[in-house]
Amino acid sequence: MTGAAHPLLSQPEGKTLEFKRDLSSPQNALKTLVAFANSAGGRLVIGVDDARQVLGVANPLAEEERICNLIADAIAPRLIPNVELMSLDGATVLIVEVFPSSARPHYFARQGLDRGTYLRLGSSNRQAGPDWIAEARRAAAGLVFDEQPMPELTAQDLDVQALARWLGPRRPLDDKALQTLKLLRPHHGRLVPTRGAVLLWGRQRELHFPDAWVQCERFRGADKVHIFDQQEIHAPLPDALTDIELFLKKHAYKAARFGSLQREDLWSIPLTLLREAIVNALVHADYAQRGTPIRIAFFDDRIDIESPGFLLPGMTVQDMRSGVSRIRNPVIARMFRELGLVEQWGSGVRRIFAEAAQLGLPPPVLAEIATGVRLSVALAQPHAAGAGAPRATTNTTTAPATAPEEASRLESKLAARIFVLLLARESGKAALAQSLGHRSVSGELHKQIGRLLERGLIAMTLPEKPTSRLQRYRLTPRGQALAAELLTPEHPTP
Repeated sequence: MTGAAHPLLSQPEGKTLEFKRDLSSPQNALKTLVAFANSAGGRLVIGVDDARQVLGVANPLAEEERICNLIADAIAPRLIPNVELMSLDGATVLIVEVFPSSARPHYFARQGLDRGTYLRLGSSNRQAGPDWIAEARRAAAGLVFDEQPMPELTAQDLDVQALARWLGPRRPLDDKALQTLKLLRPHHGRLVPTRGAVLLWGRQRELHFPDAWVQCERFRGADKVHIFDQQEIHAPLPDALTDIELFLKKHAYKAARFGSLQREDLWSIPLTLLREAIVNALVHADYAQRGTPIRIAFFDDRIDIESPGFLLPGMTVQDMRSGVSRIRNPVIARMFRELGLVEQWGSGVRRIFAEAAQLGLPPPVLAEIATGVRLSVALAQPHAAGAGAPRATTNTTTAPATAPEEASRLESKLAARIFVLLLARESGKAALAQSLGHRSVSGELHKQIGRLLERGLIAMTLPEKPTSRLQRYRLTPRGQALAAELLTPEHPTP
């Protein structure tokens, strides 16, 4: 087999692959092996240059012994790679394969743990910081960051009102329930909140986790040179999701078209897709990392969502796209699912790409960056900052406020408000109650949802499980038809 034909040589250098001409500078090769072991594993191919020309190694057996000795002497804790010789184009290359290690963190012994620990970021090696080293040590000990107790606090340090607003309609807020959700844990004979509980509901969350907030920014153009608007969101994580959506809507516009398009196209940005991406960022952010919050950047041509924290060891961007998922924050993840904000583990990224394809958008760009992971979502049409919506065409109408005609056609003002909320996205009863400003799901809300169901204007997303906690409601084709009839220029955008 010729070198040009070998599939290994056709792959680009990246997170799990690197080529080296020779071992004349072994220190860089050893750093790469450390980075592979601390990240997702990888293969170091020695005897191939940057142009993929197969040069081979002069004395294969001696070089094999040399690299094994270098690894044993220079890397701590001990790393045991798979080393093999391969013949390509009549030359012999050396392949050193490293697997994700359970003995992390590995480091270049000459530099010590603090300075010699490296991670693989794309096709380069990056020095790991103290936050990552601490996380690796927790993982080696079988500890999870957001499950750990905070013994200096008590249950009174949690925002009980926010807890009741979200959890009250679903389950009792007694100590047993909060322990089941791992919001409280016993510690030396008393119950104390976990880190996850404080991140979700802490009264002084940012005193303990200074970067547990969200930076939203609207830029002019396609770069970060000119800021048009910005907002800092410091709400509890479930409330942050709503606040981020409001910021995005503030800089989007209604462009409702009915027919073959989905109702989410009422907005000029793909809100369902973006909501999924924002939930992923809130759930999977590395809140132990210091120095950067979650960032939402709205440009004229795209929206970037940046979540702090490197991919968990063993994970790659390709794994994420294929639906492989590892949960960094199980307490936060479980709570988001309990609240109906997460439907199925591991399907979020796949749904994001599927939604983009359905809407005719380019595939989102998922990449590791210096501070974590970034998802870039292209917009269907340019959004000049401050320009507002384009003029309506024969296929485009403006979304309504809760107009008198709507209230009349839908039998009550509350039904009309529910109808308008469901125009934007499917929602459950608790989410509708919150959007309406209600403290809980009232009997009247139950009644009006029932009437809309009876009239065939809305439908359940889980009709076979009418009482499911994941139940949501959406407009039916009949409801969309009524909306198309009601959505006229005489009904201005609220």
